[in-house]
Amino acid sequence: MKAFFTACFVTLVIFLRPAAAQQDVVWVQIEAQPSLTAAQEAARRYAANLPDVAGFSLGGGWYGVVLGPYARTDAEQVLRVYRSEGEIPRDSYIQLTSRLGQQFWPVGADVLGRGPVEPAVTDSTTAQAEPAPETQAPPPQASDETPAQARQSEARLTLDERKALQIALQWAGYYNAAIDGAFGRGTRGSMAGWQTDRGYEATGVLTTAQRAELLADYNAPLTSVGMAMVRDDQAGIDMVLPMGEVTFEKYEPPFAHYASTSDLGIRVLLISQPGDQTTLFGLYEIMQTLEIVPLDGPRERGSDSFTLEGRNDRFISYTEAALESGEIKGFTLIWPVGDDARRDRVLAEMKASFQRTDGVLDPAAGDGGQQSVDLISGLEIRKPRLSRSGFFVDGQGTVVTTSEVVENCGRITLEQDVPADIVAADAALGVAVLRPGAPVAPISVARFRATSPRLQSDVAVAGYSFGGALGAPSLTFGTLSDIKGLRGETELKRLALAALPGDAGGPVLDTRGTVLGMLLPRAKNGQQLPLDVSFAANSQAINNVLAEAGLAAESGEADATMTPTELNRMASGMTVLVSCWE
Repeated sequence: MKAFFTACFVTLVIFLRPAAAQQDVVWVQIEAQPSLTAAQEAARRYAANLPDVAGFSLGGGWYGVVLGPYARTDAEQVLRVYRSEGEIPRDSYIQLTSRLGQQFWPVGADVLGRGPVEPAVTDSTTAQAEPAPETQAPPPQASDETPAQARQSEARLTLDERKALQIALQWAGYYNAAIDGAFGRGTRGSMAGWQTDRGYEATGVLTTAQRAELLADYNAPLTSVGMAMVRDDQAGIDMVLPMGEVTFEKYEPPFAHYASTSDLGIRVLLISQPGDQTTLFGLYEIMQTLEIVPLDGPRERGSDSFTLEGRNDRFISYTEAALESGEIKGFTLIWPVGDDARRDRVLAEMKASFQRTDGVLDPAAGDGGQQSVDLISGLEIRKPRLSRSGFFVDGQGTVVTTSEVVENCGRITLEQDVPADIVAADAALGVAVLRPGAPVAPISVARFRATSPRLQSDVAVAGYSFGGALGAPSLTFGTLSDIKGLRGETELKRLALAALPGDAGGPVLDTRGTVLGMLLPRAKNGQQLPLDVSFAANSQAINNVLAEAGLAAESGEADATMTPTELNRMASGMTVLVSCWE
């Protein structure tokens, strides 16, 4: 695995040039140090075991040790593998090239064209560019304090400061006992282990500088995103936010939007609105319709609070909100995938710092931002990849639709909220049969016509022409041109009817409300039809597909012609919106 990473690194370095250094490549940051000397020592230590170590200034007096450069997908693989093997800290994360400054490791290197950092001088000797051989352990570093002095400075620590050291040791993987501030055998052993791995003499008592280094490592994920206390008086919320990555954008009640300022795409919403339990429950439901809350993830709702977590292949979001004294307040954090350890630290700090203050956003206020039916308070509603029509063929809610809408779907729904599964399909015909995953009660059910209709007779197709934007199906009228396809296909009917893409899968009806077949998509196998030409899979072909699945549809004809109003009412009761989701 290391050989593979080495090959990736060499290839990228060969082709990486200053002009293109900030494009398409990322790094894995594994450590940050507040001094150049400490950063060089850390880089040298990692370079003894890993082949792709580099070091850059981060600004603000900080220096980062990174691995790379890599393509984004390779960087995520590096994180997974090296974390699992214990080669890098578990709070390592993906770093952008744009966040890196001058290079200090390897000494004299300058792959980003920003000028190398002059090497730090230690004991009048310049640090060498070549890492120590793998078989040679680095000599223990000279201590800044004697063991007696270290114990004296340690004795002046408060209980909270002692607990903070145990927490940092626990996060670094050295300590697994109680956080009690008592430095017993377990704590001393974890301190000695940390000292050994850092090249210090293993005394079991951290010096002042070593404690600072340990805490700096622990706080590096927070420092890297500029965590800072924010007081939002309009929202009535005080909390720590990653202000190095976000900035206030606007108020769109019930949200205060803090937008991303970098390619990482981190975003924060503060939630603030007056209300009661009904309002809270409504917010819980609305949040789950938003693009920022992916469907995969745990969610929990209590009587006065809720939490939502969602993850997809691009980002993970966490939302919490609670009702107190007639006010609903909370927050949402949206974070890129592949950076979970740093996200966990940031989220924990945000939760711990959250405080309610006086004030709440006025639901009637706003900044006059963009209005759209696809937006709620400035946030995009989750939309399906594709929506088409279908229709009920029995009282249990079995649906016939076009196979176009169910291909390569992560999830299929009826009316956008009822899950459905494929029970039968005929790809050649273009028909699929769905079974709802929850009980449904169709208002009306299709009755298939058993006899051939008269040519040039009036027909209508019921469908969601505009993908559900109108909230109900509509009728499109035309005539029956032929009872077979252009090549003589007996399973098809040709219609003189100008249908829209969303109508595909909908029922084709005669004037008595009997179903003649199912409308097929206009474009098939790259063929583009004239605007007023459509095809339908006939009722017998559909019945054959149903029979193979052990299902049967009703058949028969009404005695009298229906009025357009009656036809529309019956068609609306049997037609259903079918959606395909990623």
